[in-house]
Amino acid sequence: MRHIASLADLKNLVGQEVAVSGWIKIDQARINLFAQASGDHQWIHVDVERCRNESPYGTPIAHGFLTLSLLPMLLQSSITFPPCKLAVNYGLNRARFPAPMQVDQCMRARMTLQAAEDIAGGVQMVWEVVLECDVADKPVCVAELILRHYD
Repeated sequence: MRHIASLADLKNLVGQEVAVSGWIKIDQARINLFAQASGDHQWIHVDVERCRNESPYGTPIAHGFLTLSLLPMLLQSSITFPPCKLAVNYGLNRARFPAPMQVDQCMRARMTLQAAEDIAGGVQMVWEVVLECDVADKPVCVAELILRHYD
């Protein structure tokens, strides 16, 4: 866990890889719950038998948006920030899914702080987050995440 004690410390980290999360397993139960929550029941995610027979991967793959939705949890499990009154996921500048996240594989996040700028009432951070799979050469997601912390 990386502890950032102050906004000055945060700003000194711009351009650096700040943290790497622990590995988390993406199992079929998590994929099925995401399908239920999102309404995206495409067979390539939820039909194990059809994937075995028809998918180029031979197994289900996680929704790209499932991997993306785990960014806040991965960030919070890896970095503690100075206290603030409100933390907001402000959005994304970009997100790409270069490789599939196959079921029962593990992924982790590498987080690089690209920018930390003062805004009215707080600070805006831009993080490059690379989600790695434990068995893949390419990342399963690369995203530029924007967070705001208000004093």
